[in-house]
Parts: sequence; structure tokens; C-alpha cells
Amino acid sequence: MQKKDIDRKQEKNELRKEIRGLRKAHTDEEIHEMSLAVKERLLNLPEYQKAGVIYAYMDCKHEVETRDVIRAAWAEGKRVAVPKVLGQEMRFYYITSFEKDLEDGSFGIKEPREGEPAEEQDALLFMPGVAFDPDRHRVGYGGGFYDRFLERHPKLVTVALAFEFQVKEKVPFEEFDIRPAKVVTEKRILT
Repeated sequence: MQKKDIDRKQEKNELRKEIRGLRKAHTDEEIHEMSLAVKERLLNLPEYQKAGVIYAYMDCKHEVETRDVIRAAWAEGKRVAVPKVLGQEMRFYYITSFEKDLEDGSFGIKEPREGEPAEEQDALLFMPGVAFDPDRHRVGYGGGFYDRFLERHPKLVTVALAFEFQVKEKVPFEEFDIRPAKVVTEKRILT
């Protein structure tokens, strides 16, 4: 591994640690209030309004909460799928209930019990992430699950959900990293 690659990896790890600390510093109530503001911006996006199928993530550890968005999508008649990690791959499965369709999964994240796989290419995918910059470069959690999934599903429309404190002036990135089409925070939309 070249020195610049080692430096970039170290920079990403330091950024992950910083953001983890910022997320922990917020109360559950603050995270919920900011998540509701992200939800309001998201629900007004044309990409969301046109989508019949949503690929959502199940939040954990003070990420932007997704349950209220998922409930809103269900109420509007949209189909919702969430990811399940299978080895090094990630697949999405439809859910219609948090209580009946989810179980404890990888990394302490709720995952769907295997059911109907979501195979739609014409869908909106919510991307989680650790940090973003105004050019929509993304630092993920380091597993590469979303990059690998999106390489196989290039037609999906992607929107990242983030808190404003996750947006940095510049984040380290690789040329092959997949950037979301938009990043929605409680204060703005980056395009």
C-alpha cells in the first residue's frame, strides 16, 4: 500500500472517530428533532415524490432516523425495502412492518427476515454515511457495502441522509467511490 493510500485511510478513520463523537454528544431528542427536519426536506424532493419503491437503511447509533420516513412512504403507498448483509454482499428485502419483518442483524442493525427480495432498478435509495462534503463525496463506514451494491445497480437514484455536523469542507475520497445524487441535511440539500 502506498503512503498516500495509508494517509487517506488514516484520515478516514480519524474522521469516523470525530463524527462518532459528535453523534454521541447529541441527545436522543436532538437527533429525533434533526431527523424530522431531514424528513421534511426529503419528502419534498421530486425524486422521493416520483419513487414507487424506496430502498432505505435502518438507522442505528444516532444516524439520521429512517422509521418516520418509512412510515410516510408506506402511508403514500410506496413499497419499502431494507438491507440485509450476507457475507460481503448486501441485498434488500421488502418490509411492511417493523415488528414482524425485522430481526437483529449484522453490526447491531435491524435487518429484514428474508422475504421478498427487492430487485427494482427504478427506485430511490437512501445512503447512510459518516461524512460528506459540498461536492457530495462520501466517507462510509469502511465496509464498502453500498459501493458494491450500487456498482451492481447503477440506475438507482441515490440520496444521502445526514446531519449538518456530518458535512465537512472536504472529505478524503477515492475516484471510484460512488457519490449520492443529493445529500439532504436538516438545513440544506447538496446537489
